[in-house]
Amino acid sequence: MNTTHGAALLLAAALLAPAAGTAQSLEQRVLATRKGTVRLSYATKPGVCGNGEHGISVRSDREDDWEASCEEGPARVTLRMEDGEVVDVTTRVAGRWLPKEGVTDLGTVPARDAVQLFLRLARRDSNGAEDAIFPAIIADSTRDLWRELIAMARAPKLRTDVRKSALFWVGQEAAAAATRDLQDVVGDDAIEREVRESAVFALSQRPKDEAVPALLQVARTSRDPKLRKNAIFWLGQTDDARALAYFEDVLTKP
Repeated sequence: MNTTHGAALLLAAALLAPAAGTAQSLEQRVLATRKGTVRLSYATKPGVCGNGEHGISVRSDREDDWEASCEEGPARVTLRMEDGEVVDVTTRVAGRWLPKEGVTDLGTVPARDAVQLFLRLARRDSNGAEDAIFPAIIADSTRDLWRELIAMARAPKLRTDVRKSALFWVGQEAAAAATRDLQDVVGDDAIEREVRESAVFALSQRPKDEAVPALLQVARTSRDPKLRKNAIFWLGQTDDARALAYFEDVLTKP
């Protein structure tokens, strides 16, 4: 009777073992590779295409009779690991991997899981942290990702290059509310100037109807002369009547 009971327990443990393995988070599966290469693929958001190498773009609405050769997703990301940390992130769209020994291939993963993985990797103090943001940007299911990026830009414990990269990509996002938060970063004297300068640049990358008023606000009210100078520089790149009116007003004052 005891033998039968023991056999039943062993069988149950064997049946449960695969389930426990699949319960690991994607981050745990990646970091389990102490040294070597990890590969994973996931769906990109609509319009993201590439040539299988480093040429990746987001297609806009075509206005003429030409379409460049560009193959839509999936994203294929290679992570190089050293001592259990990601030291290099290579992101490609389209193309295919060739068989290679010593590679951990996680296959195709849900886009949402991939986004969470890359955001977590970006928050780690490793050499690959900055490059972990871009693969999150192009993933499907990234609505309101800019909120996460703003939070990263405000986190003083994160690497400066990561915070600057987060601000750059906020400038590329379509949500109008991002502009208001970027202005908050620019106006926050507790944040290092280098990061605030990146916020000014990010503002300049917003659509003109959002960028020009925001940059004018910085140029008129910032207490930091260098930030004002940066805002004025980017206003000069807009060829906008409001910017020209501001320049005229500044230059004609006694």
